[in-house]
Amino acid sequence: MFSSVAHLARANPFKAPHMQLVHDGPSEPRSSPAGSPGLPRRSRNLAAAAVEEYSCEYGSMKFYALCGFGGVLSCGLTHTAVVPLDLVKCRMQVDPQKYKGIFNGFSVTLKEDGVRGLAKGWAPTFIGYSMQGLCKFGFYEVFKVLYSNMLGEENTYLWRTSLYLASSASAEFFADIALAPMEAAKVRIQTQPGYANTLRDAAPKMFKEEGLNAFYKGVAPLWMRQIPYTMMKFACFERTVEALYKFVVPKPRSECSKGQQLVVTFVAGYIAGVFCAIVSHPADSVVSVLNKEKGSSASQVLQRLGFKGVWKGLFARIIMIGTLTALQWFIYDSVKVYFRLPRPPPPEMPESLKKKLGLTQ
Repeated sequence: MFSSVAHLARANPFKAPHMQLVHDGPSEPRSSPAGSPGLPRRSRNLAAAAVEEYSCEYGSMKFYALCGFGGVLSCGLTHTAVVPLDLVKCRMQVDPQKYKGIFNGFSVTLKEDGVRGLAKGWAPTFIGYSMQGLCKFGFYEVFKVLYSNMLGEENTYLWRTSLYLASSASAEFFADIALAPMEAAKVRIQTQPGYANTLRDAAPKMFKEEGLNAFYKGVAPLWMRQIPYTMMKFACFERTVEALYKFVVPKPRSECSKGQQLVVTFVAGYIAGVFCAIVSHPADSVVSVLNKEKGSSASQVLQRLGFKGVWKGLFARIIMIGTLTALQWFIYDSVKVYFRLPRPPPPEMPESLKKKLGLTQ
């Protein structure tokens, strides 16, 4: 699959322009004008320099592997960093009578468990979301190339929002399967006092009581929560970046420094994160309650919580997800910059489509 995708990526309209120069350029050397014998050599040197700007080819195995590594860092580190906020949010969802708000939740947790109690569940969080990030970002790039080549250059531009939605949904399907076991253990540790304090204690106990079902019974609610969240996260981010460069940033992306580009990435990521939190919050409430209880189904939990109940903890989740999503995109894009990966600019209308629409003279 990866080899075929790598082959198709050479024709992908999201391809980096410098790589396009090399692959689509003339295959035979041009003759230089009289008196300018050095021009062909200079042209070849420019093409070579363009290739050397990147450490690998867009759509190559190395490209996908490093994108996956960027996902590991962006998701694993950020989710672990906000464990205290996530812990309070989960407790507000499963026991709203005791944890009445975000500040009250922190106060009660500190009083009962001390400062160390705020770090409960950090190990399954780090492991689970690292695995999720690997699949989420790595497979997003894979599916974006795959679906783009199915659509063709013109339809890829016209249907780019649908492309982002389909690619991210496909990637998240696999990412949640990787996340589910650690998410189940995390919620048990954080929301059931006395059940377990560490992953080493929780995992064997869960398996002994319920078998493998204990780790995967929450995968369907995870899909309900994470797939809409990720679709919003990627599509909103991609279109927000496009809009920022078009309407806000006073110069083209190619003229911006790497630092300025990363600032745009952070801002677009935060905007996307706010929408992500709202879209995915009801399912997040169901996941938290479902993993705490035995023998309940997602539909039963949803019916019992009701409309008002599924929105408990939304403010905490907006703060957490907004910051987390912005940092994830910033880290992911920084990894691409560090490893000199191709970073195609926002898509532009193909010349062939401009001619069809009469936009060229």
